[in-house]
Amino acid sequence: MAEYAAAVAAGAPASQAKPIAGTLGWLIDRYRETAAWSGLSLATRRQREAILRQMTASAGGEPLMRITRKAVAAGIDRRRETPHQARHYLDTLRGLYAWAIGAELVASDPTAGLKPPRRPRGSGFVMWTADDVARFEARWPRGTRERVAFDVLRFTGLRRGDAVRLGRPHVRAGIISIQTEKTGEWVTIAVAPELAATLERGPIGELTYIAGERGRPMAKESFGNWFAEACRSARVTKSAHGLRKLFATQLAERGATTNELEAACGWRGGRMASHYTEAANRERLGLAASQRLGTDTEQKNPSPVSANPSPKK
Repeated sequence: MAEYAAAVAAGAPASQAKPIAGTLGWLIDRYRETAAWSGLSLATRRQREAILRQMTASAGGEPLMRITRKAVAAGIDRRRETPHQARHYLDTLRGLYAWAIGAELVASDPTAGLKPPRRPRGSGFVMWTADDVARFEARWPRGTRERVAFDVLRFTGLRRGDAVRLGRPHVRAGIISIQTEKTGEWVTIAVAPELAATLERGPIGELTYIAGERGRPMAKESFGNWFAEACRSARVTKSAHGLRKLFATQLAERGATTNELEAACGWRGGRMASHYTEAANRERLGLAASQRLGTDTEQKNPSPVSANPSPKK
């Protein structure tokens, strides 16, 4: 409002004071000028930028010596009811201080040894079931925008930010190749026959398969809201990310290795892929073990020896 009043009065807008050197706000500004920051994926920068703005507003004027391990732990504790936010807060500070230590702007890392609160067991996005899929397909047949979005998510396993970018430029000779927004990893997968049939019917956009009513690309945020409404209309209480979990689970159940899952889903490090392969392997092993038992088990097994055999005479 001060800038607006100054503009009306034909005066120069008031300039914001720059952070004082040696404060948290100053360190954050320097961080944004580095390759360590620009080298992060666009999605990660957006996520962390929101957190950095919050920290600048609440503690930007604090001297760096006051950003202690105790202060960071208190910030984590304030977010204990939202474990995901606590983890992103901690990851953002760790990235900031990892660069600052390398640049010799600080002597120690106040995030060292700290951990975010554990997520409640069973939390996270819920995977779609066969009934969910059937209800959605019945409500949204081929030839609808909703079905195009659904099949893109289901048969590629892409996150919504990548799914809304997917289009003709990413496909050649029936092969999808796209660099993921979140991690920067390349994903290369075949176009499933079911997806090809859906795309053939359309409607699709000029550059992207998922498009708005006028054929234009959709932002991932607006797409998420629109797809959630399509799910509710189909009486499905699941999310777009739940289809990614279904994609990974089905690959693992069909024998995909950890390396294959990482390549198909854009993961690295083995942790996420191992979660799916281990679950699938345990299910197969459990079934195999149970099938060792037959109706004639007792007949094939020798009679148990008496616990108190009579002494030999």
